[in-house]
Amino acid sequence: MARWCYRHRLVVLLVWVGALLGVGFSASAAGTNYANVFSLPDTDSKSAYDLMEKAFPNTSGDTDTVVWKTDSGSVRDQAVQDRIQPALDTIAKLPGVGAVTSPYAGTRGAGQISKDGTIAYAQLTFTKRANEIPKEQVQKVLDTAQAAERSGLQVELGGQAIQRVQEPPQGLSEMVGIVAAAVVLFLAFGSFFAMTLPIAIAVFGVGMGLFSTQLISHAVDIPDIAPLLASLIGLGVGIDYALFIVTRHRKGILRGMDPEESAVTALNTSGRAVLFAGGTVCIALAGMLVTRLHFLDGVVVGTSLTVVLSVLAATTLLPALLGFLGPRVLSRRQRRRLAAEGPEPEKASGLAARWSANVQKRPRRIAALAVVVMAVLAIPVLSLRLGATDQGNDDASTTTRKAYDLLAEGFGPGFNGPLQVVGVGGDTAKLVQGLRSTPGVAQVAELPPSQGVTVIQVVPTTSPQSKETDDLIDTIRDRVIPKAGVQAHVGGVTAVSKDFASVTGDRLPLFIATIITLGFLLLLLAFRSLVVPLTAALMNLIAAASSFGVLVAVFQWGWGLDLLGLGKEGPINAFLPVIMLSLLFGLSMDYQVFLVSRMHEEWVHTRDNARAVRVGLAETSRVINSAALIMVCVFLAFVLSGDSGAAMAGVGLAAAVALDAFILRTALVPAAMHLLGNSNWWLPAWLDKRLPHLAVEPQETAAPEPGEPTGPATAIHGFVRTADGDPVEAATVALMSKGGRQLDRVTSLADGSYIVSVPAPGAYLLSVTSPSYGSKARQVTVGEGPVVYDVELAEGEVDAVN
Repeated sequence: MARWCYRHRLVVLLVWVGALLGVGFSASAAGTNYANVFSLPDTDSKSAYDLMEKAFPNTSGDTDTVVWKTDSGSVRDQAVQDRIQPALDTIAKLPGVGAVTSPYAGTRGAGQISKDGTIAYAQLTFTKRANEIPKEQVQKVLDTAQAAERSGLQVELGGQAIQRVQEPPQGLSEMVGIVAAAVVLFLAFGSFFAMTLPIAIAVFGVGMGLFSTQLISHAVDIPDIAPLLASLIGLGVGIDYALFIVTRHRKGILRGMDPEESAVTALNTSGRAVLFAGGTVCIALAGMLVTRLHFLDGVVVGTSLTVVLSVLAATTLLPALLGFLGPRVLSRRQRRRLAAEGPEPEKASGLAARWSANVQKRPRRIAALAVVVMAVLAIPVLSLRLGATDQGNDDASTTTRKAYDLLAEGFGPGFNGPLQVVGVGGDTAKLVQGLRSTPGVAQVAELPPSQGVTVIQVVPTTSPQSKETDDLIDTIRDRVIPKAGVQAHVGGVTAVSKDFASVTGDRLPLFIATIITLGFLLLLLAFRSLVVPLTAALMNLIAAASSFGVLVAVFQWGWGLDLLGLGKEGPINAFLPVIMLSLLFGLSMDYQVFLVSRMHEEWVHTRDNARAVRVGLAETSRVINSAALIMVCVFLAFVLSGDSGAAMAGVGLAAAVALDAFILRTALVPAAMHLLGNSNWWLPAWLDKRLPHLAVEPQETAAPEPGEPTGPATAIHGFVRTADGDPVEAATVALMSKGGRQLDRVTSLADGSYIVSVPAPGAYLLSVTSPSYGSKARQVTVGEGPVVYDVELAEGEVDAVN
């Protein structure tokens, strides 16, 4: 496939450009239909909502607020009323609005004016919940209210529905992330053309993914957070996957390979690993389905689709673009050096090789230091508290944040998250009395009953996201309501957030167990080892604990929040662990696959664990660290999105990727593998026979194609020498089937010796290539036993067999 895409590069490019333009045009014409289907069955807050919907069908939706403040005089002044009341009357008649409670409506509204008379608020109760109200209707409410502003009179709006239309500018964080990634790529490659390749692949993959998700939103419930998360993960994996393939391709050209053969080899090695890594990310994302939190189903669809399209772009569009560039994928200096000095030797050098040798010499010391660092960073996770950030975390320039601050200033922080105690029958007077005497309650207001249902609004003394408010909800449910002897439930946005955090926390262990098990099985199939997947699972748990420790320190303890400009400290968003763990486990598997697949390749050929770990780390650590640095830049750029949830996800994922790549995969994993020795590759014989073969590297593909010979495996071995009898070191010896499929590939040793494995007796093509002496290919017939076959290369010789 890679060869076809390389040779038909113009067709492939036109197909991709046409597909992107076509899907983009269709998505633009169809528009968006994102739906936040949010339901928590069998929870107390859901029972409260159901009762309100039955008794008050026009006022069962979310309640938002219009807040105004006058710089001089009082909000009771006639001049202020003449501007505000007509706006409220107009809002009450707008579609989607069930009721408007004005502070100017007799004695009942007096409590909606602050004690100093400078701040007042009106309550807007919508007919539906915030995520079900069309944004156009909410925007009309916002525009109507803010039209009443004048000099000296500030009007702001707050609430869940208003927050949905206060979206930050789109595309800024993505653009900053791409620019930062471009800088890292240019420093890594030293070539402008090579730098543009991963960026182009990411743009095509993410663009197709976002447009496709937008179209699918008309048929499937996709939440509006899905595109943000899809672009976050799509940019990261799209750039990384292309980086791995381009790096392998550049190495091939530097070692004297023809650009086309180099591209085919890169796709047949790193490309296979990309396919496998993309699959692990999708499986980790699909792990969210076991939580049965149905609003996450759309997140799985959007992010998985973007990952699949990014993998498709890396394996089809990338070889086509490599065909357009040819040797220009190298920098000018590299091309000049290649022409003057010839191909580079196939060995790792520089800092990566020195670090790899150092890990081999001191595995215990390095492993201990890495464990200590990760353990210290994980300490804050012991105080992790899930919840929901309130509008005090919004950007300071938004109307929701300004309304939040005005309400807190005039009435106390609890006004930003009132609780709704919904009762059926019984002595509600006793319940109201019990609520008023409960510590932590600032105000209690009983609304007129309807159809036997009574709603009591309870205003806490503390903010919606504080632990004291969570404790108050538990107190009302566990003590106040049972003591009053009535059937009642606690609802409202704050109670829903608390219940969601509880449900998520209860289902988190099952979710973690699911994705760890799936990852273990995949790595077991790929590397035919029990210890490698066990090590990977343990490392993933360590990375998760440390990254959540960083999250708690920043967002819950408030360390560095002022630098990020993200409001005050608060709980960790309840949905974040599920989404973040899915992405983290998928990306961790990527690095594990790229690192261990190279180690496994060396182990298959040498059966020397120390050499396999040393060579694998030396040859992959630089590209893994470059890929991680790019992901860190992309994720941190989402701090600029202005959305606290996206910023929290960005910081958490950036910390997770940095710790995983720079400490775990570069230090702890190879150190542990050195300490474990040959047991890394242990697999019981009975299990080996029953497991299907899954090839990450082409050498491992042992199953014959239709028409190929079958029988007991054997080998071809011998020496590669010059016409004078001198050994040829570092010659590439490849065994190919009649159909052109590469079955094994090795490099000749210092004495010129080589050995390739043969899957079964039959006729094969043996290809030998050396940068200094040309290439030769011969048909070799293999019987029941090993075949000795020596190869003689002459300088400048080119001998091709069709």
